[in-house]
Amino acid sequence: MLAEPSNWPPGMWKMLTVAMCVALLGCLQAQELQGHVSIILLGATGDLAKKYLWQGLFQLYLDEAGRGHSFSFHGAALTAPKRGQELMAKALESLSCPKDMEPSHCAEHKDQFLQLSRYHQLKTAEDYQALNKDIEAQFQPAGLQEAGRIFYFSVPPFAYADIARNINSSCRPGPGAWLRVVLEKPFGHDHLSAQQLATELGSFFQEEEMYRVDHYLGKQAVAQILPFRDQNRKALDGLWNRHHVERVEIIMKETVDAEGRTSFYEEYGVIRDVLQNHLTEILTLVAMELPHSVSSVEAVLRHKLRLFQALRGLQRASAVVGQYQAYNEQVRRELQKLDSFHSLTPTFAGVLVHIDNLRWEGVPFILMSGKALDERVGYARILFKNQACCVQSEKHWAATQSQCLPRQVVFHIGHGDLGSPAVLVSRNLFRPSLPSGWKEVEGPPGLRLFGSPLSSYYAYSPVQERDAYSILLSHIYHGRKDSFITTENLLASWGFWTPLLESLAHTAPRLYPGGAENGHLLDFEFSSGRLFFSQQQPEQLVPGPGSAPMPSDFQVLRAKYRESPLVSAWSEELISKLATDIEATAVQAVRRFGQFHLALSGGSSPVALFQQLATAHYGFPWAHTHLWLADERCVPLSDPESNFQSLQAHLLQHVRVPYLNIHPMPVHLQQRLCAEEDQGAQLYAREISTLVANSSFDLVLLGMGADGHTASLFPQSPTGLDGEQLVVLTTSPSQPYRRMSLSLPLINRAKKVAVLVMGRMKREITTLVSRVGHEPKKWPISGVLPHSGQLVWYMDYDAFLG
Repeated sequence: MLAEPSNWPPGMWKMLTVAMCVALLGCLQAQELQGHVSIILLGATGDLAKKYLWQGLFQLYLDEAGRGHSFSFHGAALTAPKRGQELMAKALESLSCPKDMEPSHCAEHKDQFLQLSRYHQLKTAEDYQALNKDIEAQFQPAGLQEAGRIFYFSVPPFAYADIARNINSSCRPGPGAWLRVVLEKPFGHDHLSAQQLATELGSFFQEEEMYRVDHYLGKQAVAQILPFRDQNRKALDGLWNRHHVERVEIIMKETVDAEGRTSFYEEYGVIRDVLQNHLTEILTLVAMELPHSVSSVEAVLRHKLRLFQALRGLQRASAVVGQYQAYNEQVRRELQKLDSFHSLTPTFAGVLVHIDNLRWEGVPFILMSGKALDERVGYARILFKNQACCVQSEKHWAATQSQCLPRQVVFHIGHGDLGSPAVLVSRNLFRPSLPSGWKEVEGPPGLRLFGSPLSSYYAYSPVQERDAYSILLSHIYHGRKDSFITTENLLASWGFWTPLLESLAHTAPRLYPGGAENGHLLDFEFSSGRLFFSQQQPEQLVPGPGSAPMPSDFQVLRAKYRESPLVSAWSEELISKLATDIEATAVQAVRRFGQFHLALSGGSSPVALFQQLATAHYGFPWAHTHLWLADERCVPLSDPESNFQSLQAHLLQHVRVPYLNIHPMPVHLQQRLCAEEDQGAQLYAREISTLVANSSFDLVLLGMGADGHTASLFPQSPTGLDGEQLVVLTTSPSQPYRRMSLSLPLINRAKKVAVLVMGRMKREITTLVSRVGHEPKKWPISGVLPHSGQLVWYMDYDAFLG
């Protein structure tokens, strides 16, 4: 403490102290009034706003009022002013305060919030200009600086572009103030539409200004996954991997159906509504590699994206889908469809996901969600392998010691028998550490969860339960982006799910009655990378006339195409048949010659075949197989565009082929790509001549492009269609332009050639090629005809029948 100087006049020190206190108080007041925040809720009279958003904004006001900013709240919609104000006022009537707040304080804060809230009709550019003036009128007369603006888009995505354009032109805050735009799902319908929407929004807003909401990331148990893994690194480091984890289940079940929402559901269905976003986000949090700091938004995003790259591609056999019986009638009534209308939209889905990396290879991740099920519950459950054998009887097993009891970690999102968010850890695993704000709980006696009594877990729940939207709105206000979906994250997710959605587009879902009556009808099993229902579909639940056929309704069709054998089936059965035929050819070749030489083309069609061979053909003689490429793009072998990289990702890393038996095309020599002077084509030809007897492959797998090309032999690039060269450099009409390819004469030396043609896009070229003769310069595929071998065409029904 400072002493009063002896030479000062009496009372001077006291006056100075008072002045300092006044100045300090002024500084504190100035700090309290550091700026004004305007929050604009678009779609202010909609269901989401009434159920969650207004309450979340009120909670934000309760938490932040008087802590540095002044506020104004602006509800906006297309509704006319008088009616809109009435609807908004009705929505605000239901606002509630925390249970521990005094009623008088609650009433006071609620009154303040109502006074700060106003309604605006937003239909025209002039309306947005008027809104901007009203926002400015809330702080400029008081001499306050503007801190920032939050625009919450609680509107359908088709309205985003017009609203974004008007905000960008008329409602951006002034210099020095921030803008935060909050977007609700759905963010597109597939990868292409998501990309288009992202590009459109990116023309108006910067990435750091956009907050895409997945409200599951605001749920307390979900938000706890990364912190839990971080705080328990020491205990989990040796457990959180394929050696100890048996399976992971990520589940969201609902008892309600889609009544009242069928227009939305008809467009999106359960996979787009729940699995592509909520459950996929949980999957990434459970399975991603932990960054050094889980509080680093950039590091977490980087590790999430790496996980997406490791996800094995989904195919139709990766999923089972269902639809509750009353759904079709609801759709006909609500959307005024004809009585003959039959929807294929799934309301239930189970999907098997595999992650092809060292940590999770071989571990099944099961994602499941559905409507009209027997209970409402959500959780992520990590079930550990049990390799113990206990000698004493079960009555002597101690929950904290016995390794024979189930061992699991469960992030219980909510509802169910437990009724609240929780983290459960089996007592025979370890005692976890959780952050402040979580407490250990016991729960009601006799309660059993996931096959064990609650007493066999260390169970923790939040000290104070909070709504997900309240948490997310707080994060938006504070500029925290760790609970939101970035553009990269969004497109990676859609890139993973879109192929499955396309493959299921014409699949008839299994019908189920709903609720407890479902019994075991929706139970499913998984084996060899495939998912299938445990029970056969009961006859009384089979769709009536006019319903879409199931793939199993069609047998594999055997016929002729261009005078050669044709095998045709639905894509799933076709891939299975082709894989079986290749294995049979391989076994026969190894039995006769001791080795099997297989040349594979690139492109998207063989990916499903590679996955089938990797997961369902354990008798394949990989140890005696030599793998060659029929063609390659002139890019580094590690490039995602490389055919070899696709082969590596979908097949080689899952099977045991001797290193010396793998023969990538030498497109990258002397740090150059396909340079003529490097003689890569001649080098590959010499390798083939050295190792393959008579340069005759046992089997060559080809595809057929929409222009009639095969391998990388193109109509406008006649190189490789005749002559003595075994391997050639060619030019493609699309990037990357330079290619390396086996020549047509070398292909025709093969003992067997299989041509795989899949997809509706190939229907036109399939019809055309069926009519042409031997014209390889126009249609290179027409020149494929082994001199002394066999040619077999494999076409799915989409390509063959359209």
